[in-house]
Amino acid sequence: MKKFYVDLHIHIGRTWTGKPVKITGAKSLTFTNIIEHARHEKGLNMIGIIDSHSPEVIMEMESLLSSGEIIEHPDGGLVFGNLTVILGSEIEIYDEHCNGPIHVLCYFPTIEIMKEFSYWLSGHLKNITLSSQRVYISGLELQRKVKKLGGIFIPAHVFTPFKSLYGKGVHSSLTEVLDPSLIDGIELGLSSDTEMADQILELQDYTFVTNSDAHSLAKIAREYQVMEMNEPSFVELNKVLKGKEGRTIVANYGLDPLLGKYHRTVCAHCLNHVDQEDGICSHCGKEKIIKGVADRILELKTAEKGRTGRPPYIHQVPLEFIPGLGPKMLDRLLQHFGTEMAILHEVPYESMKEVVPEKIVDLIMKAREGKINLFAGGGGRYGKIADQ
Repeated sequence: MKKFYVDLHIHIGRTWTGKPVKITGAKSLTFTNIIEHARHEKGLNMIGIIDSHSPEVIMEMESLLSSGEIIEHPDGGLVFGNLTVILGSEIEIYDEHCNGPIHVLCYFPTIEIMKEFSYWLSGHLKNITLSSQRVYISGLELQRKVKKLGGIFIPAHVFTPFKSLYGKGVHSSLTEVLDPSLIDGIELGLSSDTEMADQILELQDYTFVTNSDAHSLAKIAREYQVMEMNEPSFVELNKVLKGKEGRTIVANYGLDPLLGKYHRTVCAHCLNHVDQEDGICSHCGKEKIIKGVADRILELKTAEKGRTGRPPYIHQVPLEFIPGLGPKMLDRLLQHFGTEMAILHEVPYESMKEVVPEKIVDLIMKAREGKINLFAGGGGRYGKIADQ
């Protein structure tokens, strides 16, 4: 078996005719731009595009299929050179059981099945063309439909303060909303990691995935995983999530939780750090706070030890976070070394030093080794790299 770089949560910003899909997504995030950028600049081997239910996105995929630019893998997925695209859909559930909103990810093996899901979905939401629309059925009904179509079901960014399973503070167990037996994995989100999530006993049965939730081309692969499988396909991905036949996640690569937008509890007005026990901002005196992921997980904690045999979670700083590494300098690195995966994992210190200033290379190496100093983020503001 071989190792592959995988990011399963990438948004479509616009269709090929310029119509919006993810309103907050960049206009450059078309299906075609995504697959070219993910393959040639990021160096990924498998991606999940989670707005593939949008009818114009389906039309673009079918056009590329007709022209031969992409082909369908016999085991599911669309093949573009050495990149496989998994067709997905991010959906918002909010019913009498979940008191959401809660975002979930649904993945399917073929365009035809995605078309069938899209048609069914259009009868249960207001606008099938847009991303992350609220579906007016229960989470259980959605799960059953996904499974009936042979799909994969994963709760998204489960600790984010808004639009997630645990983040809002209403639910303390996934059993209140979903059927645990119909869940294939858990997406951690940018402000948590394996060690944090494994403090919740009911999550220890599931494989953890780390994905970018990219709203721009630059954000693709800010979080990802290395999977060991025969080849990148839907069938192999399913085996990885279930740990079958030796398929597995070798390592999760993600932001240090301190860099996440919602790691610590802050005042909603001035973003000053707040002790959640006080509940009042000492800086501005306001009472409204945004609870951080770290504090929320401590509230939910039900386990002292994590599951044995978990793959390592490696804290990694994306290249766009490196101070002083602007677009021109990054392009110079890519011209010399090919992809961001190569720069982050493989290119030697001395080789990089011939292309960009030594202080930039030092930061990249420190980030690679987990030795970089950070200021924690919160309330929707990313953490930052401290002066070294």
